[in-house]
Amino acid sequence: MVDRPALEVPAIPLAVPIGSRPQALVQGEREAEVKLVIGIVRPEQANQVLEALHRAEVRGFSMSRVQGHGGEMDRVETYRGTTVQMGLSEKVRFEVAVSDNFVDRTVEALCEGGRTGEVGDGKIFVVPLDHAVRIRTGDSDEGAVTPVDK
Repeated sequence: MVDRPALEVPAIPLAVPIGSRPQALVQGEREAEVKLVIGIVRPEQANQVLEALHRAEVRGFSMSRVQGHGGEMDRVETYRGTTVQMGLSEKVRFEVAVSDNFVDRTVEALCEGGRTGEVGDGKIFVVPLDHAVRIRTGDSDEGAVTPVDK
């Protein structure tokens, strides 16, 4: 058996750590702010929200079914003749990453489509988005959330 020296393999990062940013900005340039608008609405209002987002020209969003409990009083329903107290309500969650100039129209569209005037209509949260990247092109931040033709 021949003794061979151990090979030194350089460490190659497999992924960019979350929160790290490319240093592509020239000094003095200000990058555009990007926000994540989260809207939680009644499931029966989902189509109205979709229409309102379309009319407001807000494109690119995620939609999922969620359960939760907000400010509404506990619901009581009858199931197979038995009265059951419902702790969680079915809701639909919209997540829309937008540039600063689209935040207001996105919030207005979510309100317009989701409002019934009753307790339990939902909530909207606007949070800063640290970084967004379009996978196909590598565009980042505002370029990643701006709609494209193709």
